[in-house]
Amino acid sequence: MTMPSAVTILTWARLVRASAKALNTAELALKQAGLPPLEWYELLAELQHKTPIRPRDLQGPLHAEQYSLSRLIARTVRAGLVLRRPCPGDARGHTLELTEAGTAMRAAMWPVYGAAIEQALGTRLTEDERLTLAGLLQRLV
Repeated sequence: MTMPSAVTILTWARLVRASAKALNTAELALKQAGLPPLEWYELLAELQHKTPIRPRDLQGPLHAEQYSLSRLIARTVRAGLVLRRPCPGDARGHTLELTEAGTAMRAAMWPVYGAAIEQALGTRLTEDERLTLAGLLQRLV
């Protein structure tokens, strides 16, 4: 087994820290604005573009395990942001759709989330640096 070099370890540590810091910035901004957590935004955004969709088809895009995704879906359904319907042709399955309230919530969350993105990244790097970083990160995803 090949061990990572010192530069690889340094890069990894900075990537993890930068990601955590950026996500914490967004989570805190949403909380201070009295809005739901970031994971709700991510679900609502996926549903806005892919509706109706089966929950299992959200696991990949949301990078979520089935059990945590089920809890997230249940919370957003209870909040009236997501509609769960029986799946045609599969008595045990269901599909998800964004409600009007879900669309409105996503729209309310975006200015706060967008400002947090700008604070965490946009104000710290030049446009050229952001393009370079985006290109480098694309190779990792």
